[in-house]
Parts: sequence; C-alpha cells; structure tokens
Amino acid sequence: MVVSKSWTMVKHFDGEPKPEDFKLIEKELPPLQDGEILLESVFLSVDPYMRPYSGRLMKEGDVMIGSQVGRVIESKNSAFPVGVYCVANMGWTTHFISNGKELNPLPSEWPESLPRSLALGTVGMPGLTAYFGFLEICNPKEGDVVLVNCAAGAVGSIVGQIAKLKGCKVVGSAGSDDKIQFLKDIGFDEAFNYKKVGSLEEALKKASPEGYDCYFENVGGKFSDAAVPQMKDFGRISVCGVISMYNDAVPPSGRGARPRDDVITRTHIQVQGGMCAGVVFR
Repeated sequence: MVVSKSWTMVKHFDGEPKPEDFKLIEKELPPLQDGEILLESVFLSVDPYMRPYSGRLMKEGDVMIGSQVGRVIESKNSAFPVGVYCVANMGWTTHFISNGKELNPLPSEWPESLPRSLALGTVGMPGLTAYFGFLEICNPKEGDVVLVNCAAGAVGSIVGQIAKLKGCKVVGSAGSDDKIQFLKDIGFDEAFNYKKVGSLEEALKKASPEGYDCYFENVGGKFSDAAVPQMKDFGRISVCGVISMYNDAVPPSGRGARPRDDVITRTHIQVQGGMCAGVVFR
C-alpha cells in the first residue's frame, strides 16, 4: 500500500498566499493496472506563475499545480522501468500513478554529477523560458547593454549568463545582498539591491549611463516605470512576468500597469511577451 500526501488549495488566494489557504491530505493509491507506473516525487517546483494561474485554472480543493522530478518505484509499463527519472506536471504530491503519456523521461545519459533538480530549472521550463524569451525576443547583439530584474531567480539568472555568452554588458537587480553577490559570481557586470537604493531611476542610470538595449522584464510595476524611459531607441523588451503585481487584490491602473506607451512610441521600442508553453515542443 502506498499513501500519497498532497498539498491542496482549500480556498483561492486573497492577496499574498497564506498557510491556511493550503491543506495537506493523504490518499491511498490503488494497485497498478497494466500499462501504469507508480512514481515518487524527488523534487517539486514552486514558481511565480502558480500565483496567477491558480486563480484561472484551479478549483478550491484541487492539488496545487506544479511540476516535479519523479522516480519510477513500480512499473507495469515496459517503457518506464523502475529507477527511471521523469518530469511530470502532477502538482504538489509525493506519489502518483501515470500511464506514461504525460511523462518526460530524463535522458539516460544524464551525468551523475548534475543534480536532477536542474530538470525543473536550467534545463527545464525556466531554462526554456530564458533561452527563447531572451534570444528570440530581445535578439541580443555583441556590445548590447542588457537589463534583467528578478535577476537571481531561475529565469533571470539564466538570461544574464546567456547575455554574457553573447558578448553583452549585463545589469541585474535583486532583493538581497546575498543575491547581489551571487549575480556577481556568475558574471553580471553590474548588480544592485533594489530594496536599498534611494531611487530606482538613479540606480539604473548609475549602472548604465548610456541606457539599455534589451530589458528582460520579470517584475513590472514601479520597476518598469523606472526602466522603460531608459531604453535606447529601437530597444527590445521581453515581458516574461510581472511578479510585483501577482498578489494585488485589485488590478492596477495607470503607470505601472503596463509599459510606458509614450516612451515606447517615441523611441520605437519593441515590446513582446513570451511563455514557455509556446516553445516547449520545438
């Protein structure tokens, strides 16, 4: 007998998610049928997209959405022998049964020196988001100045490293001194703690007085208000997310709700959104 433990959302979030919005439940799983696989979650993802998506895709009482790396612990499907690791989208649960159709096995040649959690990060959804969202929308060129906010996160940190490989100057912002040190360690040219600066506008100007060619947007709100006017003519903005507004009970209006239309028009800036879902099967 295998008992699965799952975190469910007992009520939709009102503002910031709170512990009482969740409930841990246990469920006894049935014996496997022919063609089925039993997996144990080894790693679970916790990503910003879950906050807005939960309101659109989930009902109260549903298992919290999310991806995991699971290990096959019992199998009646020859394509998935015991010991194989797979990426699945079964939510926050410790064990689950699958027929294999929604599973993505990790490559058999996965190096033992690399943690399999990377399948939920650098070589998973965040990595794809960074790779395609930056390269195809921002179209970076050698010598470009690239701005990344939420730069120490799973997506932003990869964007910054790709930009460096492309020969760009990279400026990042994050919310703690430890994160700023991390950004410097992975090669960011400039980095600042947005919680400690007196003015976002001045911090951005100090980091790159000449302005910015590319801007990878993860935050929105006041940061966007400060950053967009500092874009160079014909700059490119890739909008990945607006995490500063995900917990807002009332949708914002005016400045911060959208990029600066006046600046975008005057300076011929290109603004485009991007999601991993559009490229995952490429």
